[in-house]
Amino acid sequence: MQSLLTLGQNILALLTLQNILLFIACSLAGIIFGCLPGLTASIGIALLTGFTYGADTDTAMVMLMSIYVGAIYGGSISAVLIGIPGTGSAAATVLDGHVLARRGEAGKALSLATVASFIGTLFGMLCLALLTPLLLKLSLNFTSVEFTLLAIFGITICGSLTSAGEPVKGWISGFIGLFISAVGFDSIFSYPRFTYGSVPLLGGINFVPAMIGLFGLPAVFISLSGGKASDVPSGVEKRSGSVGTLLKKHVGLILKSGLIGSFVGTIPGVGEDVAAWLSYDTAKRSSKHPEEFGKGSYEGVIAAETANNACIGGAMIPLLSLGVPGSGPCAVLLGALTLHGIRTGPMLETANPGFILKISAIIILAALFMRFGGLLISRIAPKLLSVPSFILMPIVGVLCVVGSYAIYVTKFDIYSMFFMGLLGYVFDRLKVPSAPAVLGVILGSLLDSNLRRSLMAANGSLVNFFTRPIALILLVLIFFSVFSQTGVYRRFLGKFRRK
Repeated sequence: MQSLLTLGQNILALLTLQNILLFIACSLAGIIFGCLPGLTASIGIALLTGFTYGADTDTAMVMLMSIYVGAIYGGSISAVLIGIPGTGSAAATVLDGHVLARRGEAGKALSLATVASFIGTLFGMLCLALLTPLLLKLSLNFTSVEFTLLAIFGITICGSLTSAGEPVKGWISGFIGLFISAVGFDSIFSYPRFTYGSVPLLGGINFVPAMIGLFGLPAVFISLSGGKASDVPSGVEKRSGSVGTLLKKHVGLILKSGLIGSFVGTIPGVGEDVAAWLSYDTAKRSSKHPEEFGKGSYEGVIAAETANNACIGGAMIPLLSLGVPGSGPCAVLLGALTLHGIRTGPMLETANPGFILKISAIIILAALFMRFGGLLISRIAPKLLSVPSFILMPIVGVLCVVGSYAIYVTKFDIYSMFFMGLLGYVFDRLKVPSAPAVLGVILGSLLDSNLRRSLMAANGSLVNFFTRPIALILLVLIFFSVFSQTGVYRRFLGKFRRK
């Protein structure tokens, strides 16, 4: 009760005219950073950190947390409208959100994503403020063995979910992504792999150009080749029930997705991308209509957007308590906190009493301003759907080039993006999903480094993979995610349902 009272006092103290203007400006900037492919939450926080130099800690945190919350939500806008996730965390939203837009429900999909993101952010904040000890204890049980299995699990569930009826194609796509992530110096001994004497390849294939290429360029190529780009919505808005009614109908799904997102956030280094996919998978498996997922399911949008925003609060738990970032944006945020003299870790509350509750209050207000800004944008954004394909696609192509070049300012990233775009075009022709490949690129480093560490620690033995309780649970989940896609399982399930 005392914590809630202190939280309320912090909220009231933050509602000054200067902070309100900063919340509005930085939330909208975050939404724009998340919406435009290539301008991610990490980049937004990194760019804004310099502007906070010289400001007091509270002001800096208002600015940085607002752009963080806005950017994670903003990725859903481009995911729904043009089928290109502005951030990796919105990749799962593409599967159903863009289908809804193509069938004339872009406004509803955006409104669902906005409200689900708002609820998810609040859920993650509550976990940060009230459940830190429990979630921290659970996340500390993860070692390199569990991280390895978690990465494999992410690839298998993503491959199963994104290739309707042909999971092997999804798994192949995921392992192609893992192979691409292995290009360049390895993370332990810095040995060059698959570089073939090329200096630019020593740095590997960066994630953002790969994501932009796989999701963005295929639609441009299809349009230029005279085909119909399936990623261009129709622009006709249908009305079929209110967003509020849908959310009330799926309260259980929202709570479950919030828990998943918050818990995944507490696992250092995993982040919003895995949270969205894991929540999406859980929602599909527990749904009464799993066949609708990937074909315009409201549940899919709600699950993905609730989880990836709930992950924000969860990812702050290891950052503040251990000094270990729970996600990519939190890694940048750690640098910003250090710049302002905040040393995270066990002594945080001793050196800065009440800092965790103050951050929680900032997240609440950032979520509120994100919601209102998002609802405003969601009413305007569907008008973009009336833009003809021959005008929209060249603009998308230019944004793809700019987004790829803007991060490291190298021509090689543009070449990488075009290569991945050609690969995505081939995937599209062969009906192979691109999302598992993107997730493979994201999780490749996590899988590679942790698998090798676990084997080195055990002198090459795999015994730890079968003796640790959490590892066993993950192994069972991996086995089930593969076995559930086989004909044997489907026949068994059919017989069980008939009984």
